[in-house]
Amino acid sequence: MASSTTTTTTNDNSQPKPSHFPLAGGDNDGWSTEDEATATCYCGAVQLSFPTHGPGLVDVFVCNCSDCRKITASMFTTGFIVEDTHLKHVRGREKLKTYGQDRTIASGHTTTNYFCSTCGSLMYRVSAGLPGHSALRLGTVDDFALHETKLKPRVEQYVKDRVGWLRGAEGARQVQGSAY
Repeated sequence: MASSTTTTTTNDNSQPKPSHFPLAGGDNDGWSTEDEATATCYCGAVQLSFPTHGPGLVDVFVCNCSDCRKITASMFTTGFIVEDTHLKHVRGREKLKTYGQDRTIASGHTTTNYFCSTCGSLMYRVSAGLPGHSALRLGTVDDFALHETKLKPRVEQYVKDRVGWLRGAEGARQVQGSAY
């Protein structure tokens, strides 16, 4: 049972979970520490762990480019760049499917998208223009409190393409094109 606004129980009534971990998706076993956290797809089949600060965490961003709009089915994307040497596949690496192309990418570099083959969640993107790095999706991070703290966007790119009814990311450096 929920003991207060600070904890809730999992679906199997085992371990209490902090309330900033939403009860969404499959396994509900995400975690975070001072140095590391998890990102999980909607169904729970794929889980990654990543650093919550440098040197492994490179940057956190909002992107308004047309490619990000299409790949996320939204008007922008939020993400964060992690050095591949610090990115761990906790489970489900074999469940990832890929789709890559360079035709719609502003830089012209091939970008490969890694999706959960079960639920379709976009987990991360890899660009030939930024070797050794992966751009994870902020919405897959299990600890929602990190969205307001360590993973608050520091840069907003392609602001020239932002829809008129959306204001910029507060406190983020505004860049007309690509920041990377």
